Amino acid sequence: MADTIKLKKGFDINLAGKAEKTIGKFSQPKTFAIKPSDFIGMERAKELVQVGDVVKAGTPLLFDKKAEGILYTSPVSGEVVEVKRGAKRALIQIVVLADAHNEYEDFKKFSVSEASTITREESIGLLKKSGIWPQIIQRPFGVVANPEDSPKSIFISAFDTHPLAPDYDFLFKGEEKYFQVGVDVLNKLTKGNVHINVDAQAEVSNVFVNARNVQINKFSGPHPTGNVGVQIHHVDPIGKEDVVWTINPYGVIQIGKLLLEGKYKASKKIALAGSEVSNPQYIETYMGANVEGFLTNNLKQDNVRVISGNILTGTAIEKNDFLGFYDHLISVIPEGDKARFFATEGWLAPTTRVSFHKAFGLFSFLQGNKEHVMDTSTNGEERAFVMTGTFEKVMPMDILPTYLFKAIMAEDYEDMEALGLFEVVEEDVALCEFVDVSKHDLQHLVRQGIELFRKG
Repeated sequence: MADTIKLKKGFDINLAGKAEKTIGKFSQPKTFAIKPSDFIGMERAKELVQVGDVVKAGTPLLFDKKAEGILYTSPVSGEVVEVKRGAKRALIQIVVLADAHNEYEDFKKFSVSEASTITREESIGLLKKSGIWPQIIQRPFGVVANPEDSPKSIFISAFDTHPLAPDYDFLFKGEEKYFQVGVDVLNKLTKGNVHINVDAQAEVSNVFVNARNVQINKFSGPHPTGNVGVQIHHVDPIGKEDVVWTINPYGVIQIGKLLLEGKYKASKKIALAGSEVSNPQYIETYMGANVEGFLTNNLKQDNVRVISGNILTGTAIEKNDFLGFYDHLISVIPEGDKARFFATEGWLAPTTRVSFHKAFGLFSFLQGNKEHVMDTSTNGEERAFVMTGTFEKVMPMDILPTYLFKAIMAEDYEDMEALGLFEVVEEDVALCEFVDVSKHDLQHLVRQGIELFRKG
């Protein structure tokens, strides 16, 4: 392994309710869904099924009219029971009522030795047809990768530093064979290196340390060290004309299972976590699962925010809604809809609320690494953009976030590019948003800037 890349900038948000490393005994949900909104950059989703159609795991459900060869497939077998539309008949979600036992579409099956000789063209064709291709994300812009590009490298982040993040060793234990085949396929897709980035401060899973034909990079530091964008910046920065691809370990394993078993396997472990969960633990389910059964009789109170993903970048969902395509975590925290009196619960009170600025409570600086219960309140509303220098303290990249945000607001293309817009996506500025005293939606702002370039 290479020397450890030590990052000092950032901030760990230590929340109560981390998932215990046990598998909960839950009945499988009856319905599963795929939602175009999970795929950033998808503008013209078109369904391929109708209500009443019978599908298998791996049957195409929809595609993007701007990338017709890339299919988005069903995670389970069953019957299509809803094709939901919104304004201007935009496709919102397709819901499948699952069978008791999964049936699978058959794809070409390979032995381990055959998988190592698969061509780039054949592997791309299989990934597009099976529904696995959307696991591959392109940088810059953070959208589903274009199969016609040739990336200079591919990055896999093998750890997550977000609040309440699941343990990757527990998620992917025993998947070494499939992960290695997936890595071998990824090596066909790039002329550069496949990078696996691991946490130098924790025990690393055998799934990652025993992988062959990869470059392993070690990182240490607070969040957002686990963000793949931060890792790319310090290992193989993105230049003006560069394209880099990223993929989660789950997607790599899916590639391996597709080749060795000839099936689209959407089963996954997810963490159910948060201070308002009675029994935080892991769940074995499938992509796009309805979360209602996981929450029923498992919450400490009813006035909660359910988030598919983590509290910084996840999506708020209803208690009977569906898990996001890329998510391995359901976070449940209190709603922040209660008024606070400044003398008893505000800045004058000896509260222990988490704060990068150590501003909430006279004794907050004494709390150390204590686990916190945090609600959804932003403790204020949007106001004039204040330059405090705080963003630079939590951004472990050699860019100037304050000036980047101002350039986006001004729609100054030249400055946006020069200040590093091509190196970031929403998750890379989520911590800036968390510490922003001006309460701006900085993730949305960055996406606005990205879309200016994509559509310009």
